[in-house]
Amino acid sequence: MSRASPFIITLSAEDQAELEARVGRHRGEQRVALRARIVLMAADGARNAVIAQALGVVANTVLKWRKRFSQEGLSGLADRPRSGRPPVFGPEVVALVKAIACEPPAERDVPLSRYARSDIAAQVVSEGAAPSLSASTVGRWLARDALRPWRYRSWIFPRDLRFAEQAGVVLDLYQRRFRGRRLRPDEFVLSADEKTSVQARCRCHPTLPPASRRAMRVEHEYERKGALAYLAAWDVHRAVLTGRTEPTTGIAPFRRLVDAVMSSEPYASARRVFWIVDNGSSHRGEAAISRLQREWPTLRLVHLPVHASWLNQIEIVFSIVQRKVLSPNDVADLEVLAGRLRAFETRFNATAQPFDWRFGRRELAALLARLERHALAVAA
Repeated sequence: MSRASPFIITLSAEDQAELEARVGRHRGEQRVALRARIVLMAADGARNAVIAQALGVVANTVLKWRKRFSQEGLSGLADRPRSGRPPVFGPEVVALVKAIACEPPAERDVPLSRYARSDIAAQVVSEGAAPSLSASTVGRWLARDALRPWRYRSWIFPRDLRFAEQAGVVLDLYQRRFRGRRLRPDEFVLSADEKTSVQARCRCHPTLPPASRRAMRVEHEYERKGALAYLAAWDVHRAVLTGRTEPTTGIAPFRRLVDAVMSSEPYASARRVFWIVDNGSSHRGEAAISRLQREWPTLRLVHLPVHASWLNQIEIVFSIVQRKVLSPNDVADLEVLAGRLRAFETRFNATAQPFDWRFGRRELAALLARLERHALAVAA
């Protein structure tokens, strides 16, 4: 018969509640819950052997955590600090790795456009900071600060001196405002552009659908069946997409899109129809404004600033078309491709909702201020 433990457990109400909470946590660590169960059963008067048998552990484990709680309370249930393996590399090596990751390779006369982990490791060794260093170790250090020198993003400063002014007009239209006034019900806002060089690629072998433990399979080789342009206008507030395919882009194809939209209701009888476009050659400048307004007096062409296509909502639609219709690209010919795009418009319009556009003048001002601070810092 086992002896009674000399480590008597008496729980306060706070300790009781905390231990029961540790046991009841569904996503908690099992070792934490086990230690809490040992202490709770010990507080109920159970002997070590009985606790060990009930919890499926050896008696020494029960004795260890019972003793620690008796002497140290809840803090005794935590793991002791471990000495572990001494660090192989000093902090100066880690700092050098992160410094290299934060510099363009040209700063150290390295003939690379960007670093990989292996390149950083090799550079550290070449500078004599360490006799050897693995790429995986470099990756682990950089991950702590979320540094990814092998990745990059393109960006550009706004160069248009009227960027805020022109972009503000578009952002106001998205909120159904123009020159400080609310748009009337018979005034509409369209976002339009062209998606160029949409290719028809006929795969050399039929595409295989997904199956058990197998993704869709698309033959790598294909035969080019030509390309077309997809021109489209997106009604920002009514969530209606109107598009057409053309052999190429240009003034005449864009005018045919405008004619198709403006001759249909509700635009044909509208008071004003605002067309938001970028500065593409099909609708650039005052000449395009005069030409289109001469043909359609209720049309108002609104140009985005240069390098601001990201403010054009039609680009969101084109990204949906790219993902859902054109990727992967496997169509027999241009006629099939054009038919698929027309069918997609019908399907899309059946369930489309206006985009939840939250970028307004306030967000634009904050972005431009941040870019200006960055430009000043780079210049300094």
